[in-house]
Amino acid sequence: MISTKEFGNELRRHGFDFFTGVPCSFLKNLINYAINDCDYIAATNEGEVVAIAAGAYLGGKKPVVLMQNSGLTNAVSPLVSLNFPFRLPVLGFVSLRGEPGIPDEPQHELMGCITTEMLDLMNIKWEYLSSDFDEVKKQLVRANAYFENDQSFFFVVKKNTFEKEPLNEQKQLSNQNKIKIMKTKENEFPTRFETLKLINSLKGEKTVQLATTGKTGRELYEVEDSHNNLYMVGSMGCISSIGLGLALTKKDHEIVVIEGDGALLMRMGSLATNGYYAPKNMLHILLDNNTHDSTGGQLTVSHNVQFVDIAAASGYSNSIHIHNLTELEAQINAWKKDKQLTFLYINIAKGSKENLGRPKMKPHEVKERLKVFLDG
Repeated sequence: MISTKEFGNELRRHGFDFFTGVPCSFLKNLINYAINDCDYIAATNEGEVVAIAAGAYLGGKKPVVLMQNSGLTNAVSPLVSLNFPFRLPVLGFVSLRGEPGIPDEPQHELMGCITTEMLDLMNIKWEYLSSDFDEVKKQLVRANAYFENDQSFFFVVKKNTFEKEPLNEQKQLSNQNKIKIMKTKENEFPTRFETLKLINSLKGEKTVQLATTGKTGRELYEVEDSHNNLYMVGSMGCISSIGLGLALTKKDHEIVVIEGDGALLMRMGSLATNGYYAPKNMLHILLDNNTHDSTGGQLTVSHNVQFVDIAAASGYSNSIHIHNLTELEAQINAWKKDKQLTFLYINIAKGSKENLGRPKMKPHEVKERLKVFLDG
């Protein structure tokens, strides 16, 4: 075994002090260290973990992600469609449950055989974490070199690698919504383009706009291609988790997350995490047109979901049903004056702008431009 505290301190020596993860018995001692001594964000699933880490990286952190190997499957989508094209590195630790030849629960049998093959398939460099601390220090040097070259690196962790690290008493946060406004009159259903144009017109010098994948990002690009924008590709449902990681690490910036109904439905657990950590500088706007507009207009089930109620129950300070663009403008300005984690829900018209283009910059170029803006 290796000393968990010494290992954690070595991670911090290399600048890795932001952790996010999902529990695993093999990694519990490292998780305990992260909770005790570092910034640690507990997420609802592993894909959310990767997206939170991506946001933290944009904010200048060197993030560490922790997960069980069964949960690596949840992380595949953002690892291959977010981290890879945007060149957003993470340092990962994934347990080796179901290691061949070692008795374990039946659900881990197959995953134990294919964990490293999955990492290979995703073009992620990896090593088994050594139990010899002198070798571990060399491994961290190699891992950091990949990270500094914008490449993710994962350690595969076998059973009983880390020495016991007691968990300090944790303070449980409790966020109660201040304002919840449900539908009070008829919706006017503005177009997405009109809505994005208004949102963009209200940005300030320190506003970052994160647009969800598909038509939302493409239409924001046509409204105005700006260095403060991120146009998501792939990783459906991860945009608010990126927003959370960024908001927690860049508290002097306004983080405006622009979400779609189909995307949010895919990862609704993110609302619980956002509401628990409740960054005041994050504004979460849901544009609901009840369709998967980017893939042919198939209906979603959003008409059957009370998003305002769910956001409020998840801990958002303000959760408000918006009926038209006038109300949207008023509520965005209200958030700017009194910042609290806020969820604004607006029904928009189906369809999109004709002859819609796509960003001409590559995703990693968009990322680099945004990092310059954030560091300015």
